[in-house]
Amino acid sequence: MKVRIDPPDECMGDGICADECPQVFEMDDEGLAVVVNGEPDESLREAVESAAEECPAEIIIVED
Repeated sequence: MKVRIDPPDECMGDGICADECPQVFEMDDEGLAVVVNGEPDESLREAVESAAEECPAEIIIVED
C-alpha cells in the first residue's frame, strides 16, 4: 500500500488524518497534513482508509 496527499496545497488543515492514523500522517508547522510513512504496514490499512474517507478535501490517495 502506498499513501500520498495530492495535491498537498489543497489540505484544509482539519487534522482528521493525523487523528485517525498518526503513524502515517502528521501536521506540519503550517498546520497542513504531510505523509510521514508513505508505505505503511498492511495492519494500518483500515486507519489509512478511514482517514482518506474522512478527509474533507478528498486529497488522500491510497494505492495498492
